[in-house]
Amino acid sequence: MNLAIFDLDNTLLGGDSDYLWGVYLVERGIVDRAHYERENERYYQEYLAGTLDIDEFLRFTLQPLVAHSPEVLQRWRDDFMAEKIYPIILPKARRLLERHRRQGDRLLIITATNAFITRPIADELGVEHLIATEPEMHQGRYTGGVAGVPCFREGKVVRLNAWLQENGLTLKESCFYSDSHNDIPLLEQVTHPTAVDPDETLAGHAAMRDWPVISLRDP
Repeated sequence: MNLAIFDLDNTLLGGDSDYLWGVYLVERGIVDRAHYERENERYYQEYLAGTLDIDEFLRFTLQPLVAHSPEVLQRWRDDFMAEKIYPIILPKARRLLERHRRQGDRLLIITATNAFITRPIADELGVEHLIATEPEMHQGRYTGGVAGVPCFREGKVVRLNAWLQENGLTLKESCFYSDSHNDIPLLEQVTHPTAVDPDETLAGHAAMRDWPVISLRDP
């Protein structure tokens, strides 16, 4: 059984779930509009530029989880899935996942976006295995901290290697699909890297390394 690994945001999704969660919180009046809207946009642009301070960003994005009960958060997340996520799940992404399923591959989503947001997305896509940034919990409530290594850039490699060891697997005959230059450290590790609707930096790197480039977006 080969391992098929997928980035989530702007790869299987036609948008960024982390950014859209911030948009949802602003639109629902859950957070201060002026401050949160400005900072959400700033962090997203820094992510695109490759200058994001992941620890600073996680302190920002996990804070709304602290102030509310799991029951309230669950209701908001269900609404968020219906309003923001279902419309951006790419049909071609579903077909790609299904192709790997038919081949007997083990499917894994790996994402910097936290597991509170991404676990139901992975479930909707029928992908059991998810490696995501893990929000810390204590006595059933989120603390605003992170449990373990953030799943970002080189952290994705660290988290994936730990997962492989736990499951007795290797990257032999593995593939990884991603849109982002932030994922170059992991793309360099797999047998078959593929750039998916890549950003400019990843497109240039893929051309230099002769990696395949595909699109999951509708024409």
